Amino acid sequence: MSYKTQMEAARLGIVTPQMRRVAEKERMEADTLRQRLAAGKVVIPCNRQHTALDPHGIGDGLRTKINVNLGVSGDRLDFDLELAKARLAMELGAEAIMDLSCFGHTETFRRQLIDIATAAVGTVPVYDAIGYYQKELPEITAEEFLGIVRKHAADGVDFMTIHAGITRETAARFKKTGRLTNIVSRGGALLFAWMELTGNENPFYEHFDEVLRICAKYDVTISLGDACRPGSIEDATDACQIQELIVLGELVKRAWSQNVQVMVEGPGHMALNEIAANMLLEKKLCHGAPFYVLGPLVTDVAPGYDHITSAIGGAVAAMHGADFLCYVTPAEHLRLPELEDVREGIIAAKIAAHAADIAKNIPGTREWDYQMSTARRNFDWEQMFRLAIDPVKPRQYRTASPPKEEDSCTMCGKLCAVRTVNKILADLETA
Repeated sequence: MSYKTQMEAARLGIVTPQMRRVAEKERMEADTLRQRLAAGKVVIPCNRQHTALDPHGIGDGLRTKINVNLGVSGDRLDFDLELAKARLAMELGAEAIMDLSCFGHTETFRRQLIDIATAAVGTVPVYDAIGYYQKELPEITAEEFLGIVRKHAADGVDFMTIHAGITRETAARFKKTGRLTNIVSRGGALLFAWMELTGNENPFYEHFDEVLRICAKYDVTISLGDACRPGSIEDATDACQIQELIVLGELVKRAWSQNVQVMVEGPGHMALNEIAANMLLEKKLCHGAPFYVLGPLVTDVAPGYDHITSAIGGAVAAMHGADFLCYVTPAEHLRLPELEDVREGIIAAKIAAHAADIAKNIPGTREWDYQMSTARRNFDWEQMFRLAIDPVKPRQYRTASPPKEEDSCTMCGKLCAVRTVNKILADLETA
């Protein structure tokens, strides 16, 4: 029995090799995973052209996954650095990498990334259009935008951000209501500008059926982009954001009708007390499709530390239903990240994801913490380093400040509480 997409296979009752691999990783029965994929509650981004991929699932009942953004700009055109970031992301266990390159011809880099990536690879085709066609924005046609989608799919991209929800009607709502930080989505801003300059409808919305045909052919997962995501806590949960979300919910059903896997992207910047409601709203309006969030960043006043503001929001978002966290680095809003920024961003996102998985009672999650606590009680430093979410930094810290007593650290020394109680209990056992 043949099938084009993982969703079609699931609906036909077929458990694919990709489903078996994901089920193994998630400690889940393969048929349970298949049923969730058939219902659209789980996606497995896995373009058939991406042969290096070790697939991961995203969605209901699965571990919270993280994505790492990278890519060149006109100011920093260093593809070798971006490949180094990709290798670091995979070394640290990121499940997805997005190439957000927005300058020049990026095809060679994208193919090199797909050739080495065991993680899922995502792109935003609208970014590539201007550089690829060497045209001014209003000169690009709807068919040319679709041509970039075809090219990325044929290259082996596993998921694509498609900003199909910012329609002319949504744009009119934005212009009428106004915002403090306007539109901060790069893809959303480009499409808003294109619609205003040409007078045409968003090509990805107008020709969404063709987008679906392309994605079905290669089994590309659509990530419905949030062009109207808030760029400040002031703009969160406004009419523009919610109107786009309603449109995205409609597009989810259209994708499912063609057996195309789909997830939905979300905010952005958002006050802590609004996150839970937004997660519920998205799941309701988008029929339980997996939710992919950037942050959300819970305050606007911490440039240089936005990996922390993002991790706070990401943990709360995932605890309340988000399935996929896009990492944010300390360089957010300031510069293209360096390698160390990428490391800090990944670790912060992984902490947020793991904290949420504990709250969601994902199978096996607490075992990791139990093992770490056991190693701490036993002063098994090597085991602690092996279990650490980042094995490098804790070893560096201990090496830089060695204690006089091995069963302590330089904060407490002989007054270490664990050391004291271990000794007393040991004496009682031998008394």
